[in-house]
Order: sequence, then C-alpha cells, then structure tokens
Amino acid sequence: MTDPSGDGFPREPEGPAKPDPTERTPFYIPATATAARPRHTLKHGDTFAVLDSFGDIGASAGGPDGLFDHDTRYLSRFEMLLAGSQPLLLGSGVRDDNLTFTVDLTNPDVYRDGRIVLAKDTLHVVRTTYLWGGTAHQRIHVVNHGADGAAFTLGFVFGCDFSDLFEARGMRRDARGTMSEAAEGDRVAFGYAGLDGMPRRAVLRFAPAPRRLASGAATYEVALDPGASFTVTVAAECSGPRPAETAEFRRGLVAANRAAKALMRGVATVDSSNEVFNEVLRRSTADLYMLLTDTPQGLYPYAGIPWYSTTFGRDGIITALQMLWIDPAVARGVLARLAHFQATGFDAEADAEPGKILHEMRGGEMAALKEVPFGLYYGSIDSTPLFIVLAGLYLERTGDLDAIRGLWPAIERGFAWMDGPGDRDGDGFLEYARADETGLQNQGWKDSQDAVFHADGSLAEGPIALVEVQGYAYAARHGGARMAEALGFGERAAALRGQAEAMRDRFDAAFWCDEIGMYAIALDGAKKPCRVRTSNAAHVLWTGIVKPERAARIAAEVVSPKFLSGWGVRTVAVGEPRYNPMSYHNGSVWPHDNALIAWGLARTGQAEAAECVFSALFAASACFDSRRLPELFCGFRRRRGAAPTLYPVACAPQAWAAGTPFLLLQASLGIEFDPAARAIRFRNPRLPAFLEEITLRDLGFAEAKVDVTLRQVGRHAALRVLRNTGAVQVSMLLD
Repeated sequence: MTDPSGDGFPREPEGPAKPDPTERTPFYIPATATAARPRHTLKHGDTFAVLDSFGDIGASAGGPDGLFDHDTRYLSRFEMLLAGSQPLLLGSGVRDDNLTFTVDLTNPDVYRDGRIVLAKDTLHVVRTTYLWGGTAHQRIHVVNHGADGAAFTLGFVFGCDFSDLFEARGMRRDARGTMSEAAEGDRVAFGYAGLDGMPRRAVLRFAPAPRRLASGAATYEVALDPGASFTVTVAAECSGPRPAETAEFRRGLVAANRAAKALMRGVATVDSSNEVFNEVLRRSTADLYMLLTDTPQGLYPYAGIPWYSTTFGRDGIITALQMLWIDPAVARGVLARLAHFQATGFDAEADAEPGKILHEMRGGEMAALKEVPFGLYYGSIDSTPLFIVLAGLYLERTGDLDAIRGLWPAIERGFAWMDGPGDRDGDGFLEYARADETGLQNQGWKDSQDAVFHADGSLAEGPIALVEVQGYAYAARHGGARMAEALGFGERAAALRGQAEAMRDRFDAAFWCDEIGMYAIALDGAKKPCRVRTSNAAHVLWTGIVKPERAARIAAEVVSPKFLSGWGVRTVAVGEPRYNPMSYHNGSVWPHDNALIAWGLARTGQAEAAECVFSALFAASACFDSRRLPELFCGFRRRRGAAPTLYPVACAPQAWAAGTPFLLLQASLGIEFDPAARAIRFRNPRLPAFLEEITLRDLGFAEAKVDVTLRQVGRHAALRVLRNTGAVQVSMLLD
C-alpha cells in the first residue's frame, strides 16, 4: 500500500460519493439542524431523558429533547432562567456510571436601569438530574459566592406535548387527542386523552412551592446573604401504562445507586495497561447496564437512545452475544423475552408468521392505532436464526440445560419457520419480502431502502436472500444440533446437522463471486447475485459456513484501503456504485459490524486482520466524547490530526455499539468455556499492539470464578492465574 501524502495512513480510490436517493422510507430519521447545544442522555427502565449541556429540555434547536416513557414524550420543555436570563455554562457531564447528569452554571451580568446589579460569576448553580421509577428528578442548588447579598429570580419554563416518539422524530399525524393542564400549590399536572383510549398524565412537583406557579412557568424570589445557598428540587412524573414511583430526591438517588450496583454484581470485569482503553471499557459497561431493562421476562438491553429505547430482536440478540462471556444472564433474559413474543400466526401488517422472532415492539399511541406497524412487528429475516444461535451459545457458555429445555419448543418453532415461510421458494435459503407496503422494505440489519443493490447500482428486487442470513441459518442448525444432543434428541440432532452441511456447498456456489474476492451481498428474486463488496459478506466468517480457502481472501478484502478507513471497516467498499461515506448503510462504519467481522476473522485464523480491525475501532473510540462508540460514524478516510466524522442522527448510547469492545476482546483472547468440566480456555490469545497486559476478574461459572492476567510475549500471550475460587481449570491452547 502506498502513502503519497505521508500522513501515515493507506490510500484508497475515494471516487465520487453518490448521494442516497431522494425517496425515503416512511420511517427515515431526518437531520434538519445542527444541535445548538450538545445533548446528554439518561435512562432507567422504560424512561429516558435527553437534555442539553445546560440541563435544559427544549431550550435550543436541533436536538431530540424530552422526557420519554413507553414511546411518549411527557416533558417537551424544561428551561431554567436565572435573573430572567439564560445562565452561563461552566461545565457539564454524565457520571461514569450514567447514574446522574451534573451541570455547573453561573449568572451573567444582570443590569437594572443601565447598571449592573448582579455581577457575573457571583452565583454558582449546580443542577443534578437522575431518573428513577418513571420520574425525572432534578435538584438545583444555588450558592452566593459574592461579598454582598444577592436578590434574584429563579424561574422555570416548561411544557408537555405528549408527542409519540415517531412524531418527535419527524412524522406528521392527521389527528391527535386532547390535552389539559392544571396548576396548584407545588405542582402542575398535564393530561392527555389519546386517540388510543389510553389516558396519559405528567406531573411536575416543586419543593419548596414556587412563589408563582402558572401555566407553563414557575418563579422563585430568592435573596441570599454572602455564602448562603438555596435549593429547589423538581420531580417530573410520567404516568402512562403504569404509575410512576415517586421518592424524595436523596432517597431516590440512594435507591438508584443501590440498584445499579446490584445489577453489576458477579459480572466479569476487565482492566488493562492502557488507560484510554480502560475508559472505553468503563463507558461501554455503563452504557450497557443503563440500557438493560428489567422486563417481566428478565433483563433486556434496549437498543439505543433516543430512537430505539425499546425491545428490538436483532439488537438484543447481538448485544447479548457480545456480553455472553462477561454476563450470560443478559442472554437468558433476551431469550426468554423473545420466546414469549414469538409470532403464533400470520399478520401481513406486522410481517408476522408462525415461529418468527420479533423485530421491534412499541408502546406509544401511534403503534396502538397502527399508524406505524411496530406495536409488535416481525419484519426481520435474521432475528429467528440469531435467536437459535444465541440459545446454543448460551448453553455452551453456562451449561444451563434447564433453560434450554424450557426454550426448546420456541427453538423448534423457529426451525419450522426457517424450513417453511422463511424459505419462500424451498431452495434452502432464507428470503424476505415485506407482506404489506407499510412494513420495512429491507429486513436485514441494513434495512435502509437502498441497502441491497447490484453492481450497476440498481436496487435488488425481492424476495431477497442476504448472504449473512444464510450463515446465521447454518450456525443455528449446528447450534440446534448441539442443544438437541444435550437434551437427548439424537435423531433431531443428526437431521439438523445434515441440513446445515447440505446447504454449505450450495451456499458457496450461489454466493461466491471470484471477481470481487468475496461473497455477494444477496441473491435477488431471480436468484441473481448482487456482486458488490459489502461488510455483510464478512459476517459469515464467524458462522462456520465459509470454506477455509475463502477466509483468507475475505480477510484481505476487508482490511484493504477500500474497506478499512483507518477507523474501521466500512459497510460498503470504496468504488462500489452506491458508496457514500455519509450514508446510513452504504459506506459508513458501524462498530458492531466491525466486532462481528473481527470475531469471524479470529475464528478462521486471520489473527492479523482481526487485530487491524480491533486497533482501528480503538483509535476511533479514543476520539469520541466520553470514549463512547456511537451507533455509527462516517466512513471518511482517516487523516492525521483529525477525529472520525460523526453521523448526525446516530444513537449514542447504542447497545450493540457499547458491546463492541467486549466481543473484540473475546476475538483477540479466544475465550472458550466448558461448564461441564469447569474449564476456561484461551485459544491462540493475541493482544493488540496498544495493550501490553490485560486482567480479567470474576470470570467463570456461578460461584466458580477466576482472575487472570494475559501479557503479550512474542506472537502469543502469556497467561497467569491470580485467583481461583472454584477449582476452575484454566488453560491456553495454541493451534
């Protein structure tokens, strides 16, 4: 590779970027303005908040501000004014564990009759916000640091629009329900009678009671001696599908802190010799456990904030897979919840077919009225095989045969769907085509309407068989065979294994494109391959369906300058007809996509290529705010002294982005579990160049845990056991 510019990074033929088509899907998320203030997020349960850097909601343009619960915005504006003006920002940030968001502010110069009556930087204001039990709590603490007394007003401007989440992200509605508002004493109540018959209520409670409380505004008259302070607490309660839990500010904060610590108890932790990587891991951990939601079926990682804070099948499965080695309880919750909502009949509007695993569920008014099809929506071609894959990997990780026995009927229904409605033409491949025009046009993880196309740029017409989905189906059948054997179903195991192997040669013959050095992204409805270089083709590496002679060629492609931007592997290679580094799926970089690719590279013996991907993602994560990997970022070439280019409406945090470092670590260390033998094995462990040493603590099975350190020595890593509490066998295997 040449480097004519001398900036240290390989070149690639950029070529002209082709814009996305102007025709958008109904569920496209528009980017209409640049946020005037950075946004920060908090989440607890089904409630999340998006606040700006001042701690306000709706005070500046360009952000999806609000307090949301069950896909409804309960607070659309909450702005604090100091002496009638916006305060000056000193600094703000979310705590490392995502529990609280704290803002430091001060007053501007305040004039009266042409003279300064309150000099700037006299008052220090600390705003602390957290969520607990369907309620947003905020404490405003003001201290007078001046030499003289200070008299000023502390005001709040607020509003509630009860917008459905899809309205908040840009969709228009022909009709809405009716709203009401009533203020009295220390509180103001907003009501909304929705068209779905669901009453929704938001209550703002102030303590102490304001001097004046009227429609949309509350005011305090404050007089402080030098060194004196004044405190206001505000609780914003969301009462929708379930009553909110209210608590005094301090008691609620203590309860939230205890719950967060309990959630992390027994989870394996990672520490390394690289402090920046440690910060990445801490942020990822905090994001993952903030997104975890306690559902009736168990813990479930909601997909992301602000647009995807709900149950998504594919996202939840992949996140659980990424977390499996550190916390298998997440996989248990994901499997139980998806089995509970598995489709039992045919429903064209919901793209539901018997045995199919959920794509997405929503709890807002528009979903209830079917203005959007996502109340319970099944338009995903890959959730079902991935569900079975996760179940098999969960058994390998934990040995929890009782859980698999309980899930087996759902697993068999999933196989029945794969052999029936999922294989539309009976050719042994899984294909999709939406059953209703309101559904998603593309139903793989790249679900933009222009994400599947031919080498001439024309969009593929369905039914479409995606390359990665066939790999998932192969892995599902092998995983199903192992589960069937463990349950004593020998004949079923043999049948599943036979099905898997029967499709391997057919898959290679149908999808391999020698001229591009990798698999086609898909077969269209006429079984014509879409001969374009995409990251989809590299997903199949981890599934086992790839013939050994193909793996090296795929590895060479994905780490070439056409794919590897320097910050990660692009979704579409430079030079392909729809390549656009600013598109959602056609040239951007997705962290979870890279993690799955690196895992597959490592599993097929392409360790150097896997390390390239890991190192690129680490370099990118070091540049992002709070070391947080976003849902995606632009695929522009890495340039010296410049950070990765952000994608304007990417979710952050996003669950499978937060899980990325953990799957990258598993790929590098080759971590394997044998619960029956109480054994942990590290197969061909290899630390990336930016890590000299890494320590894993509380790794193991239930009460049998170990702490180990791995240090890079030559081509491989040296292993040392620091603690062993349950006679766990720890070994290193070198192939």
